[in-house]
Amino acid sequence: MLGSLKKYLADWKNSLAVFFTGLLFLSLRVIFCRITIKHIKEITVAWKAAFADSGFITKLIVSTILLSIVLFFLANYLPYNETRPGSTLHDPLLETFEPIDLTWISFVLIYGALIIGLSALAKFPRSVLIAFQSYALLASLRLITIHFLPLNAPPAIIPMEDPFVAFFGGGKTLLKDLFFSGHTSTMFLLALTAQNKYLKLSFVICTILIGATVLAQHVHYTIDVIAAPFFAYTTYRIAHLINKEKKLSV
Repeated sequence: MLGSLKKYLADWKNSLAVFFTGLLFLSLRVIFCRITIKHIKEITVAWKAAFADSGFITKLIVSTILLSIVLFFLANYLPYNETRPGSTLHDPLLETFEPIDLTWISFVLIYGALIIGLSALAKFPRSVLIAFQSYALLASLRLITIHFLPLNAPPAIIPMEDPFVAFFGGGKTLLKDLFFSGHTSTMFLLALTAQNKYLKLSFVICTILIGATVLAQHVHYTIDVIAAPFFAYTTYRIAHLINKEKKLSV
């Protein structure tokens, strides 16, 4: 009986992985088919107009440099954080079920959304600027919260073998970069910066899905996932204030 249940769960997990992978490739095919010469020209015109504004150029250069610096510090701090003692939280939700390995579903969701979101955002230079600034602030907040709220990984964690996260961890899988969830906050930031209402809705749904997958895998505590969208929204609003933009229409 138990063996049959495990086989059923394994088949279900593999089916979901195949479904989401197929969905990603289908979405990418649709996107690349729609990137016509006209679309590329629209992107070129928008960036030429943006680069005519010296203030925009300055903000873009400074924002890119600051983002690079923050990511550099984060990449060097996270491996050290793995050696620090932390607290293990009592999480009633995680205690109600055994973890399920949904690594590939999480991978397809987050990186598929990043490709789609950034491709769609390319026509809006000032939105790209705000996205860079928001993410720099978001990464900075993660660095601060991870430092001041050191946590041990949930006891039953199934490590998420994410090659990009492993890169920031010096080649090793990170387990203690917990509060707050980087995957969930990044996905919600994509929803905030998206200019198309259907994309916004899709990314909100993906935020819920990515939060569910990291919880199902016991990669994060519940509080890590719940708090993530609030941090993302805070950084987005700060970036808005920095640019004093009421509309992101360029």
